[in-house]
Amino acid sequence: MANYYTDHPEIEFHLSHPLMERLVELREKGYADKDEHADAPVDYNDAIENYKKVLDITGDVAANVIAPNSEDVDLEGPHLENGRMIYASKTFENLDVTRKAGLWGISMPRRYGGLNLPNTVFSMLSEVIAAADAGFQNIWSLQSCIDTLYEFGNEEQRKKYIPRICAGETMSMDLTEPDAGSDLQRVMLKATFDEENNCWRLNGVKRFITNGDSDIHLVLARSEEGTHDGRGLSMFIYDKRDGGVDVRHIEHKLGIHGSPTCELTYKNAKAELCGSTRMGLIKYVMALMNGARLGIAAQSVGVEQEAYNEALAYAKERAQFGEKIINFPAVYDMLSRMKAKLDAGRSLLYQTARYVDIYKCLEDIARDRKLTPEERQELKRYTRLADAFTPLAKGMNSEYANQNAYDAISVHGGSGFIMEYKCQRLYRDARIFSIYEGTTQLQVVAAIRYITNGTYLSIIKEMLENTVSAELQPLKERTAALVEKLEEAINTVKEANNQCVQDFLARRLYEMTADVIMSLLILDDATRAPELFAKSANVYVRHAEAEVNAHHSFIKNFRAEDIEFYKAQEKEAEEA
Repeated sequence: MANYYTDHPEIEFHLSHPLMERLVELREKGYADKDEHADAPVDYNDAIENYKKVLDITGDVAANVIAPNSEDVDLEGPHLENGRMIYASKTFENLDVTRKAGLWGISMPRRYGGLNLPNTVFSMLSEVIAAADAGFQNIWSLQSCIDTLYEFGNEEQRKKYIPRICAGETMSMDLTEPDAGSDLQRVMLKATFDEENNCWRLNGVKRFITNGDSDIHLVLARSEEGTHDGRGLSMFIYDKRDGGVDVRHIEHKLGIHGSPTCELTYKNAKAELCGSTRMGLIKYVMALMNGARLGIAAQSVGVEQEAYNEALAYAKERAQFGEKIINFPAVYDMLSRMKAKLDAGRSLLYQTARYVDIYKCLEDIARDRKLTPEERQELKRYTRLADAFTPLAKGMNSEYANQNAYDAISVHGGSGFIMEYKCQRLYRDARIFSIYEGTTQLQVVAAIRYITNGTYLSIIKEMLENTVSAELQPLKERTAALVEKLEEAINTVKEANNQCVQDFLARRLYEMTADVIMSLLILDDATRAPELFAKSANVYVRHAEAEVNAHHSFIKNFRAEDIEFYKAQEKEAEEA
């Protein structure tokens, strides 16, 4: 297990992707910081070495502090004292060691005290920390909320808040309310402008707020009186130093116990407007949520990895009927599928992160100068790719984390049901991943337009042009056959011309699309590093075949009237 934290070739492999050179060049703006900041890289190779050093430091911290603390944190959890949330005692240790290791302000420019690392590397660090303790990863990774303030706040706000995050202060995004969960258009926390004190005041309640008693909050609130939809919502910055917000309740959750989930009461709390009014949900929260979804994908991959680690270690040691259980077909079947999902899911995560990095870097450059026509085209391309891939990365990895955690318990047998074994905590922790920051159903909603308008098929057909090794060519041909099945299924749904049918079948189309894309990604990885990924490529493509063929058969044989068999209530009961 410790080897994963300190020796992670599968993660470092993704630093060698062909897109990384362009990504780093954009991130470092031609290595302009090298003359002013001693820690800034002088060229591409230097940047990659810097990334590996930070990854090694994170692995060391995860292995020697965060992972050993995880059980105590899970048992103690946070508690409430006089309207304040108090972390579990070992969480304070985790915060202290990550601050001393310089693991805050990861993505922020060096001029504010940050490390200026790309999202791809931040995702790698998130994965490692999540494997050690998914609950602490929530607290630590919410520092990425500062990206939204950096993008949409003014320079005075950047100078005021970003150095504090780089020094290790914590953040939260306060979006959800008792009557506004997934439907954020219904947010009613009230924001009114205080003319006398030249500031905004917030009043109301927020619920299910992760790390809700943080130092700096980004808050979605209704600034336009009389409005009832997203157009009346704005984004605000609340500083805990100003007071006015109390923790009313800390949720008692199934898992991620170290991560406090709070209900907050805002009582005339002083706040600053971030960006422009009315853009809170339409623009700023969408940027915030897309970043958070990438973070949950990384968190999911970390737990996928740790579940596999635990299952593999147990299977190697446990003997039954005079033989180690790792030699039983039922067990190595499970283990091979766990590893294949992990490798394919990780490939999807880092491909998405690279796409996000390139378009975010170009947007940042556009704040300083006008983009060239070629750069504008590049920005358009990678924005589209990032928008398309993010719901796949979040949705599929969160589901795979749940599946791997489930299978880890199965490998452990009865021992997996005993609280002394880590796999039960991984199972409890993983369950939230497919729920928060947008359920898998909402990821399907985000992806379905790209399925029906041909965006994914266009991307897939472009991916099919990549060359694979001779050994993997038969698998590529099998994957190409799946593309035909996918296209046929999409056309069948579109030809039905029935919105209810499309909504009902959307999840199956989503999974087919993701299966094909991850098959092509893992084939590309196995071509470049067969020693790491060839086995997973063989297992994953076979897994994808079974999934795609089953969904294809279901969709081809489905009729609109079949929906009646699936409805939870009879019509008569609905009318009663």
